Amino acid sequence: MKVIICGAGQVGWQIARHLSRENNDVTVVDKDEALIRRISETLDVNGVTGFASYPDVLERAGARDADMIIAATFADEVNMVTCQVAHSVFDIPRKIARLRAQSYLDAIYSDLYRQDHMPIDVVISPEREVAEAAMRRLAVPAAFDTESFLDGAADLLGISLSEDCPVLDTPLRQLTELFSTLSAVVVGVQRGGRLFVPEPSDQLFAGDQIYVIAANEDVNRTLEIFGKTQEKGERAIVIGGGNVGLAVAQKLEQGENRVRVKLIELNRDIAETAADALERTIVLHGDGLDMELLEEANIAKADVVLAVTDDDKTNLLSCARAKAMGCPLVIALVNDPSLASLMGPLGIDAYINPRSTTVSSILRHIRHGRIRAVYSVGDGEAEVIEAQVMGTSALSGKTIREIDWPEGSKVGAVQKGKSLVVPRGDTKLEEGDSLIVFALSADVPGVEKLFQVSLDFF
Repeated sequence: MKVIICGAGQVGWQIARHLSRENNDVTVVDKDEALIRRISETLDVNGVTGFASYPDVLERAGARDADMIIAATFADEVNMVTCQVAHSVFDIPRKIARLRAQSYLDAIYSDLYRQDHMPIDVVISPEREVAEAAMRRLAVPAAFDTESFLDGAADLLGISLSEDCPVLDTPLRQLTELFSTLSAVVVGVQRGGRLFVPEPSDQLFAGDQIYVIAANEDVNRTLEIFGKTQEKGERAIVIGGGNVGLAVAQKLEQGENRVRVKLIELNRDIAETAADALERTIVLHGDGLDMELLEEANIAKADVVLAVTDDDKTNLLSCARAKAMGCPLVIALVNDPSLASLMGPLGIDAYINPRSTTVSSILRHIRHGRIRAVYSVGDGEAEVIEAQVMGTSALSGKTIREIDWPEGSKVGAVQKGKSLVVPRGDTKLEEGDSLIVFALSADVPGVEKLFQVSLDFF
């Protein structure tokens, strides 16, 4: 498949890395020559310097015979015009655009993206994706990472293990025997800076961060087994009133649990806009790092603080301060994944990585054939893939132990019809079954090959 990616920033770089790794013909366009040089030298991609919306630049990028264009520059209007040029001049079949401005995303204007108007096949909103990710974190506050699969039937849970975890130093094989009715599988372990797929004989230790695939109805029980308790918050403080903070506050207002929300925003104009848009939320104008303002917001009695400004350091420090002032759960928005190592020392319970969230959303729309969803774990270290078994697949008719899975992969769940099955060695895979597979980044192509997915099938 021949793909043009417009924008060589963090999102463009990650998408290029994923697609080039799968032997696609990838060209990246950006006006910044330094970014193009870096991406060309680091990845197996072509680089073109220039404005992505210019027809002559797209021509140089190979738009005449491209199969897909992904417009992910920082400017909404550039992304929209790029898709229009890709359609009108080059007839590129599939066009994906990242749009931030909420006005472009309003449902009443959805006709704008029809083929005879602004021909964009898929619109990705980073702010909405991040707001959804924040709500998932709040729904499972004991997990540092979470994502839903199989239409909500199963969840990925990221769990940090502490000294009081009751199942430490116990082989995973023994856990399966102890909790035979539990529909949950440990698929990944992060230990000492290394992510690996555990063997049945492996044990878990304090300080490990584990990834578990669990049936939705078994989420609370799974968390309890690993020493975590679920408490629904009634009082939330959101620091940052931009698009993400506003979306989170609105979702909390509209939720069934009637959460009482306070929002803190430094910029007066943004604070006033948020106050006008929200109904029950109390909006405070000021700095989220100001201790007096945090005390005024009664942070010691808040159940959760969510810091979602556009500055990583502000988010981390405000969460650390909130934790020190008595808030039991703090969640930070962190754009730079290398800062995630500060979570432990600062006492931060969970973080949201907008880049991973946006990349996962775009990959979900790129993947075709029988792969239905994909979620990027950590800093692109692994992927969780939801896929369906085809009749002609190498998987069909075989048991899990008969299949030559890549070493760095593990099946976390099998869905047969509407029933979720814990995968065993003798579990037989049949046409129509859906699987959730955890795979380290180097082994993702091997997993996809097993499903015989054609990436250029539309």
